[in-house]
Amino acid sequence: MTQDELSTLLDIPPIHRELEINSVTEDSRKVHPCSLFIARAGQKSDGHSYMEQAVANGAAAVLGNRKDIADAFGKPYIFYEHPRRAAGLIAHALEGNPSENLCVIGVTGTNGKTSTCCLIQQILNHSGFLCANFGTLGYSLPEEEVPAAHTTPFGEDLAQLFSRAKQQGCTHVVMEVSSHALEQERVAGIHFNIGAFTNLTQDHLDYHQSMDAYLEAKLLLFHKLHAVFQDPQGARPCFSAVNREDPSAARFIEAFPEACISYGKGGTIHAKEVVLDIHGAQFTLVTPEGSAAVTLSLVGRHNVQNALCAAAICHGAGIPLKAIAAGLASLTSIPGRMEAVGEGFPFQVVVDYAHTDDGLRNALNAARAVCKRKVIVVFGCGGDRDKSKRPKMGAVAAELADLAIITSDNPRTEDPFLILLDVEIGLQKRQKYKGDDYLVIESRQEAIEKAVSMAAPGDLILIAGKGHEDYQIIGTERRHFDDREAARAALKALSL
Repeated sequence: MTQDELSTLLDIPPIHRELEINSVTEDSRKVHPCSLFIARAGQKSDGHSYMEQAVANGAAAVLGNRKDIADAFGKPYIFYEHPRRAAGLIAHALEGNPSENLCVIGVTGTNGKTSTCCLIQQILNHSGFLCANFGTLGYSLPEEEVPAAHTTPFGEDLAQLFSRAKQQGCTHVVMEVSSHALEQERVAGIHFNIGAFTNLTQDHLDYHQSMDAYLEAKLLLFHKLHAVFQDPQGARPCFSAVNREDPSAARFIEAFPEACISYGKGGTIHAKEVVLDIHGAQFTLVTPEGSAAVTLSLVGRHNVQNALCAAAICHGAGIPLKAIAAGLASLTSIPGRMEAVGEGFPFQVVVDYAHTDDGLRNALNAARAVCKRKVIVVFGCGGDRDKSKRPKMGAVAAELADLAIITSDNPRTEDPFLILLDVEIGLQKRQKYKGDDYLVIESRQEAIEKAVSMAAPGDLILIAGKGHEDYQIIGTERRHFDDREAARAALKALSL
């Protein structure tokens, strides 16, 4: 990329210095000759502090949003008000803008993104297409699985993933789009054809500060659809899918009213005759094309809602109803999402990622619907994150579980016992008593072992909060810990 091409792409004044850029990065350690280094202020450090290192590593120029800098250690300093937007635009341009040649589906919302994306990928692949899936569980491509560091990767990484998806023959990419990624413009440079909204409940208020700000961040995905919709050259369908049952539905419909498919009760796509059991759900999928019987192997009414979102997306993308029903039925499980652990015991153990009060409510409601006797829940709350949801999660456990065992999640740099006290408040306000209605066991391993030792025939143990994750963050140390492994070990010890 030349200086003229860069000026045109970013719509900035001409750069009167000879430049040749072949990569872009926010990490000074990844800089090599002809790299453009993006310097911006982050939550923990300022990239401008690393300009000298970047230039020493061969950076051709530095781009940042400081008006008081004219020169970067002998290299051009390019002012741009939104550095991360520039990083995405440049990264995708250097890769040949691969998303322009793919049908890109973005799914946003507080809960259900991972399951919905997996269902969409399954339907599309089952229908003969090749669909990549970028999200919390990892970045799934036809020829490789890349571990996920973030729900939504950063711009330079996303550009490379899209390029690899195109090279490996993908026609579609479905991706989880977090509110952080939208507000931080990590998805700049991606041409979204389809945007989906699952639901909006409290989460990430440590970052967004208010529910209004959180909502506005989610809406940014739908604003991105306008440019694609208005492109007369666009050959792929462009529309949105909105959960009609969510209180925020109207805001998302208003954000992109040109082409919206609603789903859920009162929506264009909905379910009737829903039957839930421990193996999943059976329901009739109703669409403008007609109705079809669906057998879903994912447990809980909330997963029926996720299936409706996937069906709405695939219906709008032109997938026949019969293929949608078959695709939904073909997905047998999702790691860490109401995942059954252990066989041959008179009680059930299920691991789920639920880490918000709404997510925990969904998981506990699903457990109650299939449990013959008592529901025991093991859960905690993360440290250095939204503290206001802790008592709310405690209140949900008090309402829907017969016994709650509060334990550590990822305490990070907070005192784990203070986190547990915050959760206890929610239980105590519901007149629950320590020792009778709930237990406090800081060690997650010991909490799981205690739940297993207390379970009686017909009970169900729900271990919530971490799901597929195989680590705990204690202080600043990341330690291996997997709820599923811990549960299996406890079950094995019980059977000895």
